[in-house]
Amino acid sequence: MPRDTVTSAAPKGGSLSLSKGDDLRTLSTGLDRLQSDDRAAGARWRDVLAKVLPPVILLVVLLAAWQLYVVIADPRPDLAPGPLQVAGALGDAWESGRLQEAVSTSLERGVIGFLIAIVVGTPIGLLLAEWRTLRRAAGPLISGLQVLPSVAWVPAAILWFGLSDATVYFVILMGAIPSIVNGLLSGIDQVPPQLRRVGTVLGASRWQLATVVVLPAALPGYVAGLKQGWAFSWRSLMAAEIIAVGGSIGFGLGSMLQQSRELSDLASVLGTILLILAIGILIELVLFGPLERRMLRSRGLALGGTR
Repeated sequence: MPRDTVTSAAPKGGSLSLSKGDDLRTLSTGLDRLQSDDRAAGARWRDVLAKVLPPVILLVVLLAAWQLYVVIADPRPDLAPGPLQVAGALGDAWESGRLQEAVSTSLERGVIGFLIAIVVGTPIGLLLAEWRTLRRAAGPLISGLQVLPSVAWVPAAILWFGLSDATVYFVILMGAIPSIVNGLLSGIDQVPPQLRRVGTVLGASRWQLATVVVLPAALPGYVAGLKQGWAFSWRSLMAAEIIAVGGSIGFGLGSMLQQSRELSDLASVLGTILLILAIGILIELVLFGPLERRMLRSRGLALGGTR
């Protein structure tokens, strides 16, 4: 940046004008776009097919091998149901309305809990990043909470909140927030110190420096933390729904899984497990996958369709 540009942008009285705020927002992305790869739409569609076809083919092969085993070995249906039996169990759950209720309830809880975790975890991460003493004090606790299996919180949450949705949301938050905080801290640690210096020269306050300069530059680590936070949210939700059954807690996928186990309906158990897995994969493909690719392309880190 030329010397006269920095000088003219220096604030009077420590306040930022609109143009200076724009300078801060574009500070971390100006050089990244120099290496962006503007590819044709056809090439991008080929990349999409190259990413989608291998897992689809693998899924078909696995289902075929599963069905072949059932046909050749002819095991007891109650111990080793085939793909058709599992599909039939899911079809019965759909016709009764249980499947729609379970999916909608779990998705609603998962999304709301995850959004609350973002709202809570992001300021905590920024606070720990800006105050080193606080980070040294609370950092080990955050890392310990991330390692602690969130299912361990279920008994305590039941005693505190009873058999209610508050129990489920508490477990989700305890599973997701530490991952989001640690992901953001990891991203901030990789921000070049020059960005902070230039932001200071442009007159950014401590809060502006954290939210307008540092946070956009830390997006790769932050997005990775969000991705892991969603995974922990989904896992924590299933654990809470399996254990905390009854009361005012609605009927979710975890409840459906537990109910199928109590009825010794292995086809429904496997069907519910596969459905939980499919939803997790779908969220990854629809939300986090495109978000990561777009972010990396904007920074010139996904050249030649390598991602």
